[in-house]
Amino acid sequence: MKKVVLLGSTGSIGTSTVKVAEDLPDQIRLIGLAAGGNADLLLEQARKHKPAVVSISDPAKAKELQGALGASTQVLCGNEGLLKLATLPEADIVLIAIVGTAGLQPALAAIRAGKDIAVASKEILVMAGEIVMNEARKHGVKVLAVDSEHSAIFQCLDGKPTESVRKLILTASGGPFRDKTLWPKEKFSEITVERALKHPSWVMGRKITIDSATLFNKGLEMIEARWLFDIEMARVGVVVHPQSIVHSMVEFVDGSLIAQLSTPDMCLPIQYALTYPARAASDRVQTNFPKIGTLTFEEPDVARFPAIELARRAGEVGGTLPAVLNAANEVAVEAFVNRKINFPQITEMVRRVMDAHQVVEHPTLEKILEADAWARREAAR
Repeated sequence: MKKVVLLGSTGSIGTSTVKVAEDLPDQIRLIGLAAGGNADLLLEQARKHKPAVVSISDPAKAKELQGALGASTQVLCGNEGLLKLATLPEADIVLIAIVGTAGLQPALAAIRAGKDIAVASKEILVMAGEIVMNEARKHGVKVLAVDSEHSAIFQCLDGKPTESVRKLILTASGGPFRDKTLWPKEKFSEITVERALKHPSWVMGRKITIDSATLFNKGLEMIEARWLFDIEMARVGVVVHPQSIVHSMVEFVDGSLIAQLSTPDMCLPIQYALTYPARAASDRVQTNFPKIGTLTFEEPDVARFPAIELARRAGEVGGTLPAVLNAANEVAVEAFVNRKINFPQITEMVRRVMDAHQVVEHPTLEKILEADAWARREAAR
């Protein structure tokens, strides 16, 4: 029985994780849940799964939850609550599905408490991959991938050394604007928020869906892969695969490729991370190749989607630049959603902030957080 703490239980990854726990009641037990603001869903989850501890960001909502749940469940709040949950002594693994940078401190706290972590928040490794992976090695814990792409690579590598790898190949759906005949670059300024939120393959949260439309999501995943698999950026590539059946591939030095395939469903990589190294039986994901029919692949269009090249630059330069890329993108996406800037200005804003940044090499966590705060101010300006 894996005892799991789930940070971000009411978001898209969180609710999928709850489904996995319900599929495997004899193998997974949710002992801690944390949410941002959705107190109603957190209350429903807590009543069903009876975790020892829950946390919510708002102290007033925490008080209401405590009254509704009674003495059997401890209710915490804010950052202090996240850190307490991340270090629960009885936890085997902490799954971090908090959007944005808020998951970084809990991730490090969990690692230092000797807990394996499963990472659904790309920002953790984008901002502080060097620190996180060094801490994980120091404390002898695993950092497991929840993203479908990184889970696929992890399964394809299966413990093989990085010197046997020629290239990690992340697949991208291409997003809703992949078709350049329908969406030439000249029309990008006409893209509405509503249109950008219609992803062709996945149902996800707002931020990650916009990132998938700009391909910033894939850029962040490239940096994440660089740290997760201890491989330089030059050996991380992207191929567009509209059907989203091949979740990623590894090309080895002898020219052979291994891929992981399935019908798109986030429950599968979540389940693998939580049951690793075992594979639990499940009928949730069904893949019918004759019905799928055709799998196609194409090069990403970096002229229309320059986010991939910005991310490659950030990953190659390293230091504080990936944190700046990430922070500027968060501010830009929020500005787009609030209709303050248009779609192509998301990438342009990130580029300008990156160009203005003085990079700090091998930064401390303090320097990373300073760079993050600076980038947010600069992007807002």
